Amino acid sequence: MKTIQVPGYDQVRPEAQLLFDQLKKQLGKVPNLYAAMGYSASTLKGFLDFENALSKSVFTPKEREAINLVVSEVNSCNYCLAAHTMIGTMKGFTNDEILGFRNADAANSKLNTVLHLAKSITENKGAADQSLIEDFFNAGYNEAALVELVGLITAKIFTNYIYALTSVPIDFPEVAALSKIY
Repeated sequence: MKTIQVPGYDQVRPEAQLLFDQLKKQLGKVPNLYAAMGYSASTLKGFLDFENALSKSVFTPKEREAINLVVSEVNSCNYCLAAHTMIGTMKGFTNDEILGFRNADAANSKLNTVLHLAKSITENKGAADQSLIEDFFNAGYNEAALVELVGLITAKIFTNYIYALTSVPIDFPEVAALSKIY
């Protein structure tokens, strides 16, 4: 069975090297998952552009992290759970909040509605429970927010799948499975 290695700087095309330089400047390093995307410079660029566009959505940075956590939990992506747990901690989430988000549970009722819908969309490959969609609209969200939520979920599923296919080393503090916590 072929093992996908994390490419070094000199193993990717110059277009990807430029993106690696930008990531290193922004993040202090090139995370292994992004480096693996660097095998295809166009894929890495497209993903980073998509992620950047979604950063301007109706959802706050904290809400986006909560969505990242629940989607990554549904998809059992240990890499993304580790990365977004660390980011969530940096954004001020408590350990209990992070565990709650992974379980689609938030103290804030509006965020709780978003997490339940995100979980349902992810689990059901887009065919979410209709009552959860109604709850989303009743919470004050509109069609644009629904489309943005699908975009955020899609971006996270993409990284979840890259990890599932590559199993690159996790270069963030690893987190325990929920089944071992509860």
